Amino acid sequence: MTNTDYLKKILTARVYDVAVESPLEFAPTLSQRMDNNIYFKREDIQSVFSFKLRGAYNKMANLSPAQLKRGVICASAGNHAQGVALSASRLGCRAVIVMPTTTPPVKIEAVKSRGGEVVLFGESYTDAYHHALTLEKKHKLTFVHPFDDPDVIAGQGTIAMEILRQHPGKIDAVFAAIGGGGLISGVAAYIKAVRPEIKIIGVQTTDSDAMVRSLKAGRRVTLPDVGLFCDGTAVRLVGEETFRLVKQYVDDIIVVDNDAVCAAIKDVFQDTRSILEPSGAMAVAGVKEYIERTRSGKKPIIGQTFVSIACGANMNFDRLRFVAERAEVGEAREAVFAVTIPEERGSFRRFCELVGPRNVTEFVYRISDERKAHVFVGVTITNRDEPEKITKNFKKHGFEALDLTHDELAKLHIRHLVGGKSPLAHDELLYRFEFPERPGALMRFLASMAPNWNISLFHYRNQGGDVGRILVGLQVPKKEMKAFREFLSTLGYRYWDESENPAYKLFL
Repeated sequence: MTNTDYLKKILTARVYDVAVESPLEFAPTLSQRMDNNIYFKREDIQSVFSFKLRGAYNKMANLSPAQLKRGVICASAGNHAQGVALSASRLGCRAVIVMPTTTPPVKIEAVKSRGGEVVLFGESYTDAYHHALTLEKKHKLTFVHPFDDPDVIAGQGTIAMEILRQHPGKIDAVFAAIGGGGLISGVAAYIKAVRPEIKIIGVQTTDSDAMVRSLKAGRRVTLPDVGLFCDGTAVRLVGEETFRLVKQYVDDIIVVDNDAVCAAIKDVFQDTRSILEPSGAMAVAGVKEYIERTRSGKKPIIGQTFVSIACGANMNFDRLRFVAERAEVGEAREAVFAVTIPEERGSFRRFCELVGPRNVTEFVYRISDERKAHVFVGVTITNRDEPEKITKNFKKHGFEALDLTHDELAKLHIRHLVGGKSPLAHDELLYRFEFPERPGALMRFLASMAPNWNISLFHYRNQGGDVGRILVGLQVPKKEMKAFREFLSTLGYRYWDESENPAYKLFL
């Protein structure tokens, strides 16, 4: 199909029986921070919380009465499935939906609630896709492809039609997430036909970058596996038609990691109070990366206008904990380190003084060696270059340090496993403390302790609440117990003696 053919198909697409013209919203907070004008195209507010119903309905509305009578089938990680289920309900036909077993429950239940017959198969979209093709032949159903179909692509292209109508002024680039490529193909086909000066920039994640690899190879490349955090774009093989359109019309593709996606979810929440799913926030992460990579150069991007398509909000609630924790790293606002300090009195406080005025986000320590102490620490930072400078400063003052900011093992597991039983933790007192969470409160707590009380365990994590919580193991000489009790009574913080807690006895 030619560009003119797609332009005609997009202009005549039947999407508004089920879709609404989603708003194009200016993001004031993010725009100010990034020194550019950033807009969100709010496809997350569609009735199925995703853009996918546009393409699904346009495809199904163009089927013959005989095809609709037999029913349709599709394979989807969730959002296309909901679009097909809703469209089938509106058009009065049967819909069988094959979904990967890794699909979040919120999407599975949403499909069932719209009348879709859910079949769970495989661990990725590709696995589900091949199974759906088998069922298609067996039951004589019509397959509704989630991205590699001209009618589906045209339905998604109506988003671009709305963007240009809603913002007739200058737009420098439009950003869209890429899974199989249906969304960006439709958007690019329309915009390049009408406003070719606008750049079209795709966004993929480091662990699901099939389009990027395919473009580099000059042919479609099948990934051996894909990351599942951004499940809506977890596609191992991009479409044949979408690959052709992306190669022809897309100007660039930005690759981001999961931390950047988590930060983007937070950015959208701060400006809209809405929570996008990971795939839905990829375009926002791409805008930020596109701007950031020029900031250290001679020509930083400033004052331009960018549109990012917020393409979905089917977030599994259980993922929010992970998102909140990893957003700080993704925003370059937190760095984490493993630091080795001498196991001697006063060195712990000296290390804390070296951290300086930075807000500490996490502090994990357990006595394990008579000569050295290993501390896992997180601190707030203001830019991406700061962790390297902090590491050098630790080393300059005699503390061996390792930057773990981008170490997946450390961020996912090690930070929670630091500790265990120690033969050196004899005569240990274990206390929990709560204190008002404000900058400097942790350091003031440490400074109020007597220097000859040995800290044998320390755990603190900033949870973003009003109250900070610390777990401390202390080895206090018996002759100092009176002073210790006075310390507790004058501290002004709530505390609990956990020295007889059975969990402490068992694990620590």
